[in-house]
Amino acid sequence: MTQTTSASGHHEDGTAPPPARFDAVVRAAVGQGLLGESSPVAGFIDTEGVRASVEALHDAFAATPGVLHTFAAKACSLVPVLRLLAECGMGCEVASPGELRLAVEAGFAAARVVLDSPAKTREEIRLALALGVAVNADSLDELRRIDALRDPGTASVLGLRVNPQVGGGSIGPMSTATDTSKFGVALRDPGAREAIVAAFRERPWLTRLHAHVGSQGCPLELIANGVARTYELAEEINATLGVRQVTSLDIGGGLPVNFADETVRPSYADYVAALAAAAPGLFSGRYSLVTEFGRSLLAKNGFIGARVEYTKEAGGRRIALTHAGAQTATRTVLMPDAWPLRIGAFGPDGTPKSGPSLAQDIAGPCCFAGDVVAYGRELPELAEDDVVVLYDTGAYYFSTPWAYNSLPRPAVYGFRAAAGQEHDDSRHDRSRHDEPVAFVTVRDAQSLDDIAAESGLAHADALIGRDD
Repeated sequence: MTQTTSASGHHEDGTAPPPARFDAVVRAAVGQGLLGESSPVAGFIDTEGVRASVEALHDAFAATPGVLHTFAAKACSLVPVLRLLAECGMGCEVASPGELRLAVEAGFAAARVVLDSPAKTREEIRLALALGVAVNADSLDELRRIDALRDPGTASVLGLRVNPQVGGGSIGPMSTATDTSKFGVALRDPGAREAIVAAFRERPWLTRLHAHVGSQGCPLELIANGVARTYELAEEINATLGVRQVTSLDIGGGLPVNFADETVRPSYADYVAALAAAAPGLFSGRYSLVTEFGRSLLAKNGFIGARVEYTKEAGGRRIALTHAGAQTATRTVLMPDAWPLRIGAFGPDGTPKSGPSLAQDIAGPCCFAGDVVAYGRELPELAEDDVVVLYDTGAYYFSTPWAYNSLPRPAVYGFRAAAGQEHDDSRHDRSRHDEPVAFVTVRDAQSLDDIAAESGLAHADALIGRDD
């Protein structure tokens, strides 16, 4: 590859230089006008990469009967992406009325949709039960609400989320099994275990347990420990009731993503091995399983491209002002130590830049001082009209932008090599080949008219007392 870095091959923040996997795609995007002055930022999704990730997930669980793999819609809430995942055999995990609507529009069968949320309204529960969507109650109070709303004829599988309280990982906000987590019934709190068993005894229709330990920053051992505690609870409930009432376990998702380099680690196979070690009976077929992966399926299969508008010096520091900042890389800007991203430097024609490395801040367009995606990153010197690429952003980043400064949502494009050019994970360096790249629109860029309408334009006079 042409970009230079330190002798160790890694930057000081732990991120390695990006590979050439998407070089041809960046060049084609610039050449086709998808990135440029009139379209200074866009998101891109590798459709064949998504298919390969889903295949790896299914392969890892191939020996286990009765597994429903669902995609966490919040990780990429774009209908064309959800429809691609449905076509690949995924179900869908949703956590709001909006995500449920998107799952329906994407074509997921109701039996392959799971609704999770700590604050479901009665209307939301009523709709899910009418559709036949699986529902995981987040509390004993929610179970009592379901008691009043449930029609005995509903096809919905109903479960209860528990918090195994096994501790947190290195990123607090991503850890959902701490002692004081807002999610689930806290399993180790006094009297909680007995109350959970009683809740199942009183409700023969309650047949699933759900747990989710967390995602980024959570080691496999921690995740597996939480699943093992949930498995043990299912065994206890069934033994106490004298009947096999709990028949399925929703073990959540949360496989961490390696943002430091291109390596996929941990893998889904690593995850299955950790689960088997912690709960050997989990894969016996006694319980059907549900998973809820999101980031791990999409992150490395997408990137953000953004134009460099200006460069400047401030206090001896080089700064490149780009169009990719907090509005589309929100987590990285607000928590840079927890979410560092690899950055690629490309010229105005979309070809990788070469030359001596220079420490540069990569800043965004938002009007607050902290809108910086990377500090002091060693890259070939950036200049006006260059393009920067933020790698590993296929999940959460461009799909759920922040409307700060009323910046327009960026366009999103899916891409693949043209017909006849098969995806091959063993040779991601497409810059060595002149493979044509075909793009399809996943989401149009938001227009200024869209922004005005969304900001209440139709009610412009509502607060000034005009009647006309």
